[in-house]
Order: sequence, then C-alpha cells, then structure tokens
Amino acid sequence: MKINNNPKLLLALMVLFVVVVAIDLAEAQSNICNISVSDLMKCKPAVTPPNPTQPTADCCSALSHADLHCLCGYKNSKLLPSFGIDPNLAIQLPRKCNLPHPPNC
Repeated sequence: MKINNNPKLLLALMVLFVVVVAIDLAEAQSNICNISVSDLMKCKPAVTPPNPTQPTADCCSALSHADLHCLCGYKNSKLLPSFGIDPNLAIQLPRKCNLPHPPNC
C-alpha cells in the first residue's frame, strides 16, 4: 500500500508526526541539560548585557545540577543572542559560581 495513494493514512501519519514533535518540544522547553527553564532564568541577569550582574546563589545552585558539558553545546547557538543572552558571559558562569568548568568549552 502506497502512502500517497491513501489520504487517510497520510493524514494519520502527519498528525502522529505533529504530536511527537509537540511532545518533544514541550519536554525540551521544560528541561534543558538537566536544568529546568525556570532555573536557567535565575541566571539570566548574569548573562544579559549591557549590565550583567554577578550570578546569584539561586543561579549557582541551579547551575550546579546542570549538565555543564551539555550546556556548552549551546555556546555557538544563534538562539542565545535572540533571547538577549551573551554566550561569552554564559561560559563564565561556572567559574563565577566556583563550579568545575567543562573542558573544551
């Protein structure tokens, strides 16, 4: 049976694809590299120019539970600047929080 000859099957597959993508996006938005988006937002003032603050204790605590190597994968992402985040400031957070800095980051 060819999919393109069966509109109902094609529609069902398209709906399934959309549902799977939506679930993946929802999970990705709620948890990134073992840290929740709400916890990541605690660090935003420390990585937002032009007047970044020092990371707060809440930021450092949240960051201590994150997969820092995973977060390094975002350092060249075009998404960070679109959210107002300076990647260079973000890379400095582990050091400022006295956390081990991932190698090659």
